Amino acid sequence: MSTIEVVEPLPFIDGIVYGEGPRWHDGRLWFSDGPAGKVYSAGEAGDLKVEAEVPHASGLGWLADGTLVVSTLMEAKIHHVDRRGAITATFDVSDLAFTTNDLFVAPNGRGYVDLYGTQGAIGLVEADGAVRVVASGLEIPNGLAFLPDGSTLVVSETNGSRILAFPTETDGSLGNSSVFADLGPERHPDGLCVDVEGGVWVGCYDSGEFIRVLRGGNITHRVEIDRGWAIAPALGGADGRTLYMVVDDTTLEGLVKGESTGWILQARVDVPGAGSP
Repeated sequence: MSTIEVVEPLPFIDGIVYGEGPRWHDGRLWFSDGPAGKVYSAGEAGDLKVEAEVPHASGLGWLADGTLVVSTLMEAKIHHVDRRGAITATFDVSDLAFTTNDLFVAPNGRGYVDLYGTQGAIGLVEADGAVRVVASGLEIPNGLAFLPDGSTLVVSETNGSRILAFPTETDGSLGNSSVFADLGPERHPDGLCVDVEGGVWVGCYDSGEFIRVLRGGNITHRVEIDRGWAIAPALGGADGRTLYMVVDDTTLEGLVKGESTGWILQARVDVPGAGSP
């Protein structure tokens, strides 16, 4: 068994309620704070800016014209937000799920979103807001991103304790999944991001760690947190080698009530991000 390299985190941002959806975009770290109803961005020095006010904001992505796409948690909606932070369109997908969660938008404008109903599913989100189910029967899908090949979607299956890989078709449909990495029953993967070597950084929320895992399940790096849930990572910074990690200290009951304390950690890593998500 190969040695796992331990990475020590440093503070970056605090004072948020429940952070989610970190993405490096336009030279800043963007993330959502659902209970606060805000989408923030932060510069490398930690300066915070409210980019938009969106109730229950969760996953983030962008269309080619700069439109911000925001999925929600605790309700089944997808919003389009303009560059000034105004919501310009809202798409209700409650016919497909009782809530959405994370969202990833590919460079071609197609997005993928978590759908939670009687079972977990993944929806394909077109640029015009139309959504159709492209995968079903999942045990709570969560973080979503493309591998560096630009055509393989990796998805955290939280209650399945694994990361799945789906080939994508030209129309955005998903082929049959394979297991990218089985993380074992003690780990429950949440948000994830991908580096240029195809490694996946993923937060294992209730085991208090962020890990980098390769296809096949080999864990190469680990960041341990001393408290809270390890929610979601993002790779960014000027050289793509800063790992940002969203941590939220709450419970399942507290999250429903909006009772949480969140913060973001940072660490330097060797392999830069692939820009996904």
